[in-house]
Amino acid sequence: MGNTIEHVGEVVRVDDLHVQVRIVQTSACSACVIKGHCNAAESQEKIIDVFNLNFPSLKVGDVVKLEGTTSMGMKAVMWSFGVPFLVVIVVLLICKEFLSLDDMNSGLLSLASLIPYYGILYLFRNRFAKKFSFTIKPINN
Repeated sequence: MGNTIEHVGEVVRVDDLHVQVRIVQTSACSACVIKGHCNAAESQEKIIDVFNLNFPSLKVGDVVKLEGTTSMGMKAVMWSFGVPFLVVIVVLLICKEFLSLDDMNSGLLSLASLIPYYGILYLFRNRFAKKFSFTIKPINN
């Protein structure tokens, strides 16, 4: 159980290609007994698209469990934070060492290098959406 991410949610839309599920994502302290007296407790509603459907009988309002792997979550963090950090550092070093640019121009170019990076991620968003997809399991009441 330690290598899976699980969320319970409600089906809000069913298409032929995918299902949309509403989950409530809570912070770690939201389950605390004194959360009403603390400003740190927070929760957030999210809509998750699920593409790999094994249950065609799902309908709007059904309660389901979404499951994903922690490795999937780690890969998502790598693509969204780790690789961009490396891109910025590499471009900064190239600008400073090989192109001999000043600090301001090196910094601006290294930040501007994220524009094509995130543009490429956007172009491949459908491939990533299928790769980073949860599986869905109905909950029998």
